[in-house]
Amino acid sequence: MLHSIASPQLWVITVAALVALLAADFVVTHRPHDVPMREAIGWSVFYLTLPALFGLVVWHAYGSEPAVEFYTGFVVEKSLSVDNLFVFMLLLAAFAVPPALAQRVLLYGIAGALVLRGIFIAAGAAVLETGTWAFLLFGAVLLATACKVVRDAVRHQEYHVDIDKMRSVRLIRRVFPVTAQYHGGRLTVRQGMRRALTPLAVVVIAVFMTDIVFAFDSVPAVYGVTEDPYLVFATNAFALLGLRALYFVLRNVLDRVRHLDYGLGVILAFIGVKLVLHWAHGLWPSLPELPTTLSLAVIAVTLAAVTATSMVANRREAASYTPQG
Repeated sequence: MLHSIASPQLWVITVAALVALLAADFVVTHRPHDVPMREAIGWSVFYLTLPALFGLVVWHAYGSEPAVEFYTGFVVEKSLSVDNLFVFMLLLAAFAVPPALAQRVLLYGIAGALVLRGIFIAAGAAVLETGTWAFLLFGAVLLATACKVVRDAVRHQEYHVDIDKMRSVRLIRRVFPVTAQYHGGRLTVRQGMRRALTPLAVVVIAVFMTDIVFAFDSVPAVYGVTEDPYLVFATNAFALLGLRALYFVLRNVLDRVRHLDYGLGVILAFIGVKLVLHWAHGLWPSLPELPTTLSLAVIAVTLAAVTATSMVANRREAASYTPQG
């Protein structure tokens, strides 16, 4: 049986706090506006301070081990979420979302992602309860994902969004009428005798569908750090809550971290190996297990390395660039 530090009361308090934070975010974004850098940085600092304080509370109440697991899981989730932001950026551009509505789209996507992660985390916990073979399954999923991420990065394969080919979008347009123009922050408007969806509703659904794909990677990755469903949920929640503000901080520099996919591939592969070794250790105790502190160190070094190499590559490209004319 999986061990958890959380009592039912702690779960209730956590979910209530999460709902309150989401409600506050919806109030903040009630009046659509393009988010200036200063506001985005302020909210980003706020949403980075929250998990830092939460980890200290966990450390004080339950000891260093679950706190280190939380911090490591949060770094993993935040790293994966940065890559996810790039896909969100492409979706917003493909749907020609007005800058003033971008944060509302992201917030709907975050709310949907939190619900999906809760479902996936519960499903993951149920699978782990059936036996240690689940660690082998999760490890294999992460290793396969890592190979795909690195292969696409080596081939310089870019992620393109063609909204006319998205099944969810085609289904929506077939079933519901969709207006040609955005109507502020409204998801539906009345046209004649019936309701019609706005393009905002369609892009929100498209973001929600991409959240399903992201959950397949992120949930097994965090279970590779901790087996506590509460900590898995907490890391996902804290990483997702700050995405709205982080998007506006990184939207002009995200494509310059050109080696990020290599780093994510290394991180996913490392956690996949960690899960496989955890499974194998149960059968052959002589095989080692990788401690969480080592995971945190590997993740931190990998992210620092790809950031540094990206900066070097950008400088070299800028130095070799010769304007035409």
